[in-house]
Amino acid sequence: MEILLLTESDIEAILQIDEVMNAVETAFKEKALGYVQMPPKVYIIYEKYNGDLRAMPSYLERLGISAVKVVNVHPDNPKKFDLPTVMAVIVLIDPKSGVPLAIMGGRWITAMRTGAAGGIAAKYLARKDSKVVGLVGAGVQAKTQLMALLSLYGSLEEVRVWSRSKSRIESYISEMRPICEGKTTLVPVKNVKDAVDNADIVVTTTPSRKPLVFDEWISEGTHITCIGADAPGKEELDPKILLRAKIYVDDWEQGLHSGEVNVPFSKGIITKEKICGELGDVIAGLKPGRTSSEEITIFTSTGLAIQDAVTADIVYRKALSKNLGQRIKMF
Repeated sequence: MEILLLTESDIEAILQIDEVMNAVETAFKEKALGYVQMPPKVYIIYEKYNGDLRAMPSYLERLGISAVKVVNVHPDNPKKFDLPTVMAVIVLIDPKSGVPLAIMGGRWITAMRTGAAGGIAAKYLARKDSKVVGLVGAGVQAKTQLMALLSLYGSLEEVRVWSRSKSRIESYISEMRPICEGKTTLVPVKNVKDAVDNADIVVTTTPSRKPLVFDEWISEGTHITCIGADAPGKEELDPKILLRAKIYVDDWEQGLHSGEVNVPFSKGIITKEKICGELGDVIAGLKPGRTSSEEITIFTSTGLAIQDAVTADIVYRKALSKNLGQRIKMF
């Protein structure tokens, strides 16, 4: 029996944001309708090294897709080791036999499926006439989040980019300019307030453990996608914003444990009743999303194993059709 081995370069060559968005939207809906097995992700914390390791299994029953991802998050990697902050490996499994179909790099899949989730959240929660985006953070996630928003809206009036590092902003704009040409204007800003003030959509993608975005900067009608807070203790928003907003999580248990709401929830600042539901509930028509142009909406993303599984399935099928990858005999 041979297993297909796919590298990150194989995956980047074939994966498109629009197809990932379609697959992830379906996965959220399947979860809401009860056709998914997905235990909460398991964490190992490397406190000494400012990092963690997560294991993420899942099975989408009606789609016949199953996978396990092992992923790390080490924010110091780029400076200390010249390595990415996030690295991952995904094993795609045949549910009928338990046979591993493929082993593939999971870094770009993680980036793309998370970006796709942000785009889907904007589809259901942001105003349809949104034109101005504020990006808080200028790493890989800022790239795929913007790719998804451009796929959704076609064009945007302005995208403001903030990072603690001026060189990171410059690098981001240089990398994204070809993707954004004719679709939007990229504007570097010096502080977070300038990025988010009067923005229609705000996307936070930093590993911060204290608020960066404050209540007085957020206007009525804003949608906020929170990506950076994906582990206990992380938070990017002033809790006062949460008290004004309609909040949606990707998963109840993961969201309360490690999403943007985890710190204010643990302190009793917000209660479970303040959270409107899961994004999948809105997609499936089980709960309402945005109901007026004045509402502030928040999507707090922790990242779901089902997102990885459906994206890995796309990669596997496309790789087979294009004869990509290397086959290895393991058993």
